[in-house]
Amino acid sequence: MDKVVIIGGGYAGIYALRELIKNKNIKITLIDKHTFHNLQPEVYDLIANKSSIADVTIDLTTLCMGFNHNYLEYKNLNVKKIDQQNKKIYTEEQEIVDFDYLLMAAGTRTFFPSSIPGLNSAHDIKKLNWAMFFKQSFENQLFKKIQDEAKKCDDTHIVVVGAGLSGVEIAAEMAYNSKMFFKRGNFSCDNLKISLISSSDTILPGLTSSLISISHKRLKSLGINVITNTKLQKCEDGFAYLSNGTKIYHSFLIFTGGIEASKITEELDVKKNSRGQIIVNEYMQSDKYENIFAIGDAAEIRNKKDVIMPPNVTIARISGTNAGKNVLNLINKKRLVKCDPKLDGILIALGGKYAAGNIAGLFHVSGLVAYEIKKYVFQSYRKPLLKLIRLGYKKLKKL
Repeated sequence: MDKVVIIGGGYAGIYALRELIKNKNIKITLIDKHTFHNLQPEVYDLIANKSSIADVTIDLTTLCMGFNHNYLEYKNLNVKKIDQQNKKIYTEEQEIVDFDYLLMAAGTRTFFPSSIPGLNSAHDIKKLNWAMFFKQSFENQLFKKIQDEAKKCDDTHIVVVGAGLSGVEIAAEMAYNSKMFFKRGNFSCDNLKISLISSSDTILPGLTSSLISISHKRLKSLGINVITNTKLQKCEDGFAYLSNGTKIYHSFLIFTGGIEASKITEELDVKKNSRGQIIVNEYMQSDKYENIFAIGDAAEIRNKKDVIMPPNVTIARISGTNAGKNVLNLINKKRLVKCDPKLDGILIALGGKYAAGNIAGLFHVSGLVAYEIKKYVFQSYRKPLLKLIRLGYKKLKKL
């Protein structure tokens, strides 16, 4: 029986899994150091109190049990070493997992440049545990403000470094959430400030001028101080020192300035880019091993025009689905299918029930309409997974 292993239970890994289960005669193992699939784009809603942990996670044990496949298992393990030659995966838990085909879907993490002293004190809110820590710390700070407002009203200043999608969305959600908090309670101590730092001459570099303009106006309306053409040089004694010569005191510093591949990819002797992502061909295969695939954020994926595609859910879906199909094609000795990644568009959450987006490169939407489209896209992905984890939960209770 052919053994297929997926490392990483994120978007790309789940999409690959949904293809692989179509073959009932293979053994599939999903490995992840976490027990849940983190719905990353929705974590900002969690921080902004618009959702709970149950809304932004999918349990991997019950998910795998929910799939109708007798040879599918999920293993909660930390990968330590990958032996490509002997097709073995070694884990910190001393368990060895064999594979015939391997799909690397371990994703990325926030890159903290060592060239910026003191950056280790910044928050990496892409990780769920740090998102929760930040949420609780921020709420404690708000409580302290209203508790002490008659005596003193110290500034609370959140500095978000990096004005790509992640930076813009978290700044907008935090600004909106705090604004509503003080408004609902009629608290006088509403001097929370948020600064968004962009090293580029604009926010959201690479996106359309219309999307940038809509987003910039929204951020301004939320009272966010947008600083462009400026880099973070160092963090020291609660201050962020900027390349424009200024220093800003901060209560919290969130860094969203870049990404790098998960450390697991270092274990593979294959071609990678400067960020550690595995460079794949049009079939999502690594350069040296036709049985090792890389998908989603863990891979450098190019379209037919040789343009590198951005790491997002759409590319995770396309690459994961394509790799899943090609593994089955290899097993069945069929012709491989080329991957042709295309973006259906982009939607940006900008605080409350307001979003902005570009739909399939054809037109722009903003406000409540864009928010509802974004919500619909998310629910379309989450709903079938919820159905599967309910089925899996029922099976688990019968054991």
